[in-house]
Amino acid sequence: MLLLVYEAFASFVFIALLAIDFLPSRQEGNARLKRGYSPKTLVIVPCRGIDLTLHKNLSSIASQSCKNYDVIAVVDSNDDAAVPIIKKADIMHIVAHQFSAKASGKVNAILTALYRFKGYEVYVVADSDITVDRMWLRRLISPLSSNHIGISTMFPMFEPVGGFWSKVKHVWGFVGEGLMKRKATRFGWGGSLAFRKGLISKGDLDFIKNSRYSVSDDICLTKIAKRKGLGIAYTSASQPIVRSNDSFSSFAEWSNRQTVLSILGYGRNFYYGILFYSAEILVLLSAIYLSIYSSILFSLFFIHLLQGEAKTYTRSGRKDPEMAAIVAVMPFMYIANLIVASRKRSIKWRGRIYRIRGS
Repeated sequence: MLLLVYEAFASFVFIALLAIDFLPSRQEGNARLKRGYSPKTLVIVPCRGIDLTLHKNLSSIASQSCKNYDVIAVVDSNDDAAVPIIKKADIMHIVAHQFSAKASGKVNAILTALYRFKGYEVYVVADSDITVDRMWLRRLISPLSSNHIGISTMFPMFEPVGGFWSKVKHVWGFVGEGLMKRKATRFGWGGSLAFRKGLISKGDLDFIKNSRYSVSDDICLTKIAKRKGLGIAYTSASQPIVRSNDSFSSFAEWSNRQTVLSILGYGRNFYYGILFYSAEILVLLSAIYLSIYSSILFSLFFIHLLQGEAKTYTRSGRKDPEMAAIVAVMPFMYIANLIVASRKRSIKWRGRIYRIRGS
């Protein structure tokens, strides 16, 4: 009797996951470039330390097909290791002002640029670890030609240039891309994000400085846009590339931090994540157990895993047999991230510690 109940429940969960797999994602197509839309744009690049291929990253940002734009790098001090490379890329830099002790270094850097350079129609935030193609900026700002759009954003491809954990990060990143494809879960990713000057009022600046979300520009800007009833546009064209050479420790720190920020900004993500990834684990383990001890028909449960493998290989464009194993164990990793993140009271980011919960 218990076995029948278990089989019925596992079958229900399997069917539910299949339905999600084939559910239309309601993805907005790649934004068409609107002819004649060329607002005066400032690209803000917060820099701290030396990222992998930093000179290539900065040079790609400074070599866009747009003409009506400027790039400003913002550093903590003129002694920062990134400064010589910024100069080599022929990009102007300024030193960040600390507007708020609660805010992250990146948020203070962005605020410094916004206060100092007020004569622009559009502002773009770009992380120093992204490499972009020449059409990136045009595609990123194009959706802002509509007054109904508050933020335009892209999500990166994490390109592994190291060993196993770089490949894990590569696969892990597809979760963020999946969230972007659905309007209900879309957010502004602060590594490649554009907004019009009018999005942020004086009150919004105070919110960015002093709210509990001040550690994350992503969360602050997304909440401002949603509060004003403005849409978030997403396109996968001209997708930024983030090259990674991760060890286990650097991957764990990064993935836990991303999960912490996701929960901080959108608390329901914890419960959705636990529910969804527990369901994936249940179906995977049931496929193994029931196909051996009950009926070979339960091997059909592997369809969900195979669907995930196919999606990952399609998105990745890489033919790497290790990725099949990574995809299979990824739900266990996500559950671990969620549990660790729910207990964290602080995060480490670019060598600094930020308290996110408690006194």
